[in-house]
Amino acid sequence: MKFETANKRLEIFSFSSLTDIVMLLLIFFLLTSQFVIQTGVKVKLPGAKNNEQTTPSRVIVSITKAGEFFLGSEKVPLQNLALKIEQLIANVKDKNLVIRADKSVEFDRVIKVMDAAKGVGVTKFIMETEKESF
Repeated sequence: MKFETANKRLEIFSFSSLTDIVMLLLIFFLLTSQFVIQTGVKVKLPGAKNNEQTTPSRVIVSITKAGEFFLGSEKVPLQNLALKIEQLIANVKDKNLVIRADKSVEFDRVIKVMDAAKGVGVTKFIMETEKESF
């Protein structure tokens, strides 16, 4: 009487676990790529040696070399900037504002943006810079 053992050699490799891992990695990279915040406004940022990562914010004001103001990617005149910022921060828990000013912009324009934002309740300002190596 010959008994068969349950330990047989696996002849077919199952790809189901491998495809699960690939799908999870794909989903991870798709979700994390959404956290990179880039506005459509081209600004040459000033350099800083001790640069820190900025926290994600929904309110980003860019000031171009020509002195134009952009809230996100929408061009906004200085007179309407406070109103637009107020609308954006109305339902946001963190009242912070990221300012992306071109390195050739006059400091007076940055102060005007900060003053308009402070008037509508912004409590924290972040000046975005790019990493500079010396």
